[in-house]
Amino acid sequence: QVQLVESGGGLVQPGGSLRLSCTASGFTFSSYWMNWVRQAPGKRLEWVSSINSDGNSTYYADSVKGRFTISRDNAKNTLTLQMNKLKPEDTAVYYCAADQLAKYYCSGYLDYDYWGQGTQVTVSS
Repeated sequence: QVQLVESGGGLVQPGGSLRLSCTASGFTFSSYWMNWVRQAPGKRLEWVSSINSDGNSTYYADSVKGRFTISRDNAKNTLTLQMNKLKPEDTAVYYCAADQLAKYYCSGYLDYDYWGQGTQVTVSS
């Protein structure tokens, strides 16, 4: 049974930091590209970041480049997203998603093989 479980969301002030984690089970984590996708209230899914299967290559949306860092630990089946200099427009539900192919977009839930349940990030003073 495939599971992706996110944690680490919460309420943070503008300029603050949060670290999201995603723990995977039920599939060969080290063989999959891992991704973070977010959905702000009333908006469509937005691709945030991707990392390749061995962690050597990372990609970011322009909106988060220089502020967010994606990483993975294949020995522990975990994916993380370090988010710094948070802005109110970063407020969203953040999902980790897995796929065997490299994808730097998200137009819907069918774009990725597996999804987590999401974790809420709220940036507000």
